[in-house]
Amino acid sequence: MPADTVSIMGIFASENGAAVAIDGLHETPWTIERVHSPIPSHAIEQALELPKSRVGWFTLAGGIIGFFAGFLLAAFTATRWSLIVSGKPVVALVPFFIVGFEFTILFAVFGNILGLISQARLPRFKTVAGYDERFSGDRFGVLARCTSDEKERLTRFFEEKGAETKVVVQTDS
Repeated sequence: MPADTVSIMGIFASENGAAVAIDGLHETPWTIERVHSPIPSHAIEQALELPKSRVGWFTLAGGIIGFFAGFLLAAFTATRWSLIVSGKPVVALVPFFIVGFEFTILFAVFGNILGLISQARLPRFKTVAGYDERFSGDRFGVLARCTSDEKERLTRFFEEKGAETKVVVQTDS
């Protein structure tokens, strides 16, 4: 039967302390569940070794769809309403590229917003377990999971790195 798991939050006063703790956790069997920071931090981001964001793909897809939607909308309206164009082609490329360009920007923005919302898993209607209001002010939090047998070792690890600790979640596996 698997052991119970415990999640412990290390609350750090400095960005570097949190980054050093995250680096140290990579060399242990414990898993990092979440990291809270009051500011964007390159040191923490590098320590987490996160994969590249996929939001750019949403933006690219929105832009491509937008270009074709704008071009096809302009071509469709030009073919449906008979206007005398003095021997020029009804579907002219240059003016329709302008409409396509405008739709590219519009749909790329919509794709970017949709990607940001979906990849950030927004909106969150309830506060996540272990969140402390100080993480919005001046503290950094690192939440790590371990088995209940290793609870004291993980607590000692965080305290050696200069954090105050608190047990957040205890689950039976």
